[in-house]
Amino acid sequence: MDATVFEMTIPVSVDSAELAGMLDCQEFLGAWEAEGSIVLYWRTNGAAILQQVRSAISVMGVALPEESLRLHPVKAQDWNATWAASVQPIRIGRRIGIRPSWATMDMPQDGVELIIDPKQAFGTGHHATTQLILEWLEGVTWVPGMRVLDVGTGSGILAMAALRLGATSALGIDVDTLALDCAREYAAVNNIQEDLTFSSCQMATLPAQPFDVILANLDCRTIIQVMGHFSRMRDSQTHLVLSGLLEEDEPEIVRQLEGWGWFRHHVRRRDGWIAIQLGVASPDSSSSG
Repeated sequence: MDATVFEMTIPVSVDSAELAGMLDCQEFLGAWEAEGSIVLYWRTNGAAILQQVRSAISVMGVALPEESLRLHPVKAQDWNATWAASVQPIRIGRRIGIRPSWATMDMPQDGVELIIDPKQAFGTGHHATTQLILEWLEGVTWVPGMRVLDVGTGSGILAMAALRLGATSALGIDVDTLALDCAREYAAVNNIQEDLTFSSCQMATLPAQPFDVILANLDCRTIIQVMGHFSRMRDSQTHLVLSGLLEEDEPEIVRQLEGWGWFRHHVRRRDGWIAIQLGVASPDSSSSG
């Protein structure tokens, strides 16, 4: 029997990337805009999913006809083909390029190219939250021995980019085993298996150890849940970079992280999303990187 996913088309004109960020959960596959509507895909159906969509659209200040809240089964292979056709090569910053295997793109001599074929909507680099962290990684002065922890690694794109840019080793963790399967496949395609480890675990079960860079592209609620564990993974020079956050999340996230001994150094902004860079030292006594 063919695998099935569930499709919903809602007649509203909103930013599909913003809506996707608000619906980010294990069951959600992806969203894109199609002729004045948003098409959503899910692994499962049920009342909880309908309520997620209803709440997200309400937060965005848009009226949603109740009759549009319907999930329809479609073949997973049809979903994958549609999603793949929507993904184009993208340049991020000056050096980073991300493309599917069937496309080509011009790169600078010192460019960092990653091949990411879309599979079940795991990170392809097109969302602002991913781009903000990638741009920060491009600006890091990497020195031998630097270790990276990528929390909620998804496709592994951030961990792979860090290694290509100069990190010595990277550990990507995620509770979603399907995402990790994709991440390992991407690492093999890009020949970045050495010094890159993916693990199915939670922050709470990860042994305490210092990392030079901690990345977390997660939603606000999840960051609040795990932020206490970041302190077990730091030393005096650790950089913590958080994304997946909306601009209105910034005051509360920063307030709570200050309670754990983190100081805000820099904030990048794009399309209502932010990435916050924090350090153990106050910005008055430490470079913002």
